[in-house]
Amino acid sequence: MNTTTVNQSDCTEVTVPVPVFFITGVVSLMENVLVVVAVVHNRNLHSPMYCFICSLAAFNTIASLTKTWENLMIVFTDVGQLEKRGSSETNLDDIMDSLLCMSFLGSIFSFLAIATDRYITIFHALSYRTIMTMRRTGVILGVIWSTCGVSALLMVQFFASTFIMILFVVFFVISLVIICILYIYMFLLARIHAKKIAALSTSGSEKCQRHQWWRRNMRGALTLTILFGAFLVCWAPFFLHLIIMSVCPMNPYCECYRSLFQLHVLLLMSHALLDPAIYAFRIAELRHTLRKILLCSE
Repeated sequence: MNTTTVNQSDCTEVTVPVPVFFITGVVSLMENVLVVVAVVHNRNLHSPMYCFICSLAAFNTIASLTKTWENLMIVFTDVGQLEKRGSSETNLDDIMDSLLCMSFLGSIFSFLAIATDRYITIFHALSYRTIMTMRRTGVILGVIWSTCGVSALLMVQFFASTFIMILFVVFFVISLVIICILYIYMFLLARIHAKKIAALSTSGSEKCQRHQWWRRNMRGALTLTILFGAFLVCWAPFFLHLIIMSVCPMNPYCECYRSLFQLHVLLLMSHALLDPAIYAFRIAELRHTLRKILLCSE
């Protein structure tokens, strides 16, 4: 997905050293692999929400692996081991673009699945286990991965079309709006439910248990909101770049923004770097499991 063009403005193109890309990709790859291993290793994390988080980590792993491999190809090209426009190199570039698109689509669908799971957990607690069974979770994950794989292939094949590029951006915006509406609705309902719990004429211990349960679930919802905020900050500049490519490809002011393309890509890669840190900081069970894995302790 070549989204760079010759900079015809007075703005100097900002370049990021290849080692920075490479280190970011390798570190984020290791972090997300650790998250996947931790979820698989700890049976206490074998629940729908953690399955979706594991899926999100897997998509981040794909993005990290893709960008790391791309930077290795750049290094091999610079030393003369690869051709810039060879047939095999072009095919590899298409594969990497497909995987990057798949990672983006997978992140969006994973956030939607996690937000829906949190909504059911908080507001349909009594029927949660009936609604979100592990079998149904597996079906949802299968649909997400299949849809993302097919969609990514189609997007890369026809990305030269302005219509497909606009469709890609529109999908991003619509997905953000849907997720934001779901989160806002969830927190508004949470406020109403909190007032109802406070007004219950039950014993102090029962009210305390209800409050603790509520705080635990709302902490999970807040964690997902932080994750979504990080996703938005890291991916939005890249999509603004795509919008500018379609709307004002030759405008000098737009060219100044496009001169920051490599920084946008680095920011995009940083999303896979930030997510595991947020998991470890906000989710105690996952943090303890990661610590055991790193320290090789039981």
